[in-house]
Amino acid sequence: MFRPKPTSRFILLALTLLLLVNFLASITASEPTTSESEDNELEELLALDDEVEQEEEEQGGAPNVRSSEAELLTKAQRIVLELNHDNTKRVIDKNEFVLVLGYAPWCARSAELMPQFAEAATSLSELGSPLVMAKLDAERYPKTASLLEIKGFPTLLLFVNGTSQVYTGGFSAEEIVIWARKKTGEPVIRISSVPAAEEFLKKHHMFVVGLFEKFEGSNYEEFVKAATADNAIQFVEVTDIGVANVLFPNVKPANLFLGIVKSEAERYTAYEGTFEMEQILKFLDYNKFPLVNKLTESNSATVYSSPLKLQVIVFAEEDEFKKLLEPLQDIARQFKSEIMFIYIDITDENLAKPYLTLFGLEEAESTVVAAFDVRVNSKYLLESNPTPSNIEEFCSGLLHGTLSPYFKSQAIPNNANETVHVAVGKTFDDLVLNNHKNVLLEVFTPWCVTCETTSKRVEKLAKHFKNLDSLFFAKIDASANEHPKLKVDDYPTLLFYAANNKENPIKLSTKTSLKDLATSINKHVKAKDEVAKDEL
Repeated sequence: MFRPKPTSRFILLALTLLLLVNFLASITASEPTTSESEDNELEELLALDDEVEQEEEEQGGAPNVRSSEAELLTKAQRIVLELNHDNTKRVIDKNEFVLVLGYAPWCARSAELMPQFAEAATSLSELGSPLVMAKLDAERYPKTASLLEIKGFPTLLLFVNGTSQVYTGGFSAEEIVIWARKKTGEPVIRISSVPAAEEFLKKHHMFVVGLFEKFEGSNYEEFVKAATADNAIQFVEVTDIGVANVLFPNVKPANLFLGIVKSEAERYTAYEGTFEMEQILKFLDYNKFPLVNKLTESNSATVYSSPLKLQVIVFAEEDEFKKLLEPLQDIARQFKSEIMFIYIDITDENLAKPYLTLFGLEEAESTVVAAFDVRVNSKYLLESNPTPSNIEEFCSGLLHGTLSPYFKSQAIPNNANETVHVAVGKTFDDLVLNNHKNVLLEVFTPWCVTCETTSKRVEKLAKHFKNLDSLFFAKIDASANEHPKLKVDDYPTLLFYAANNKENPIKLSTKTSLKDLATSINKHVKAKDEVAKDEL
């Protein structure tokens, strides 16, 4: 076996070390330092987009994989900076404006928002916005998410010079862009030419246009204040009447004009008030919604924020609603700025069922028309066929306060031979309030854990007092029945309605023994009987 000399081993080791040092040196020389690399992350990502665009131009714009929606989305996602434990603080501290999306990979709403966020990032980049768009996998980096106070998914936070503020805009790409531009110092877009106006119309579904002789003066200042205060609508300013007419047709030659444009049946609405910020904002609050709003999870917060306190809601399958939409829009025009009209797909359980349950109609399949008066917390139901004429009459009654509030009720049961009679919404007056006897009423719900025990006690009490003609036992399921004079929030509840004072029921304890309950009932019955004798 060959044994190398010590000198040979030394030379071999030295050569190996020399090669290793040279290799490491070459790596260090060819790559920027960690801080340099991280500081230039955004620039490198934007450079990638430039390469993509250059390759597309060299190919003459021919259709290929790069022009597909998937490629466009991939390109947009590259503009969004990926945050982690190491770079989050630095990115936020080094940039004036950073919009952070906190998400979780398993969150469905995060998945829906991600492409909209990426598309918004592309638009903002093309507009030269100083805003850095970033996302953080809050599940992978929980400590970092906690430091940013990301508690739910998805969460959007805007950092301005390191200080966070909650995102309050919409969740479409267009809405994110509008909100972001307003918060980064660009509340108004100035349009100076007809081609620019035509291009603007292709990208925006709703906007406010202001026509001014000059971009100065008190009226213009109030316009800019309103644009800054409103977080959801893009404001546009012009000085040329021709440009104004592209955006809002038939604007009369004048030195001052303001109007809102929407992509729906009621497309153009002119403002006729004084140029004061509060008045402009009030005008927008009452006119920014479509004639009929289709409720979705993403726009629900915006719809609920409407100042209109009267709401008419149509629940219908999509095909049935299409037949009803045009006449419903005509009705909505009559009650514009007074009643908000909302459509909910009756097959969407997440949105429709909570409302329909309030009317005891959670299993409904055909069209339902309901209404709410938020001012007095009352609800109403159109109980006739939902024809346009019936809906119009229903809306008129809602506006003028002539509708009777709706209280849900189960079907009237057969109480023959029952010791404890079942009351429902429709029979509450007869069995309880108009009953000439003393009434012990048990109020329960099916989901109440202790209600079953109380029900058994009431059954025993009813048998115990069966020979007492002046006492009547009843029970009502509060989850399926309502009455304006039954105000109970705790279950089970036992109420004693004295024969001579049905307006002030006495609440009995459900936690005492059966014997104590019987004693208490007997005391109240005797007391009321004695009062009755004295009155005679």
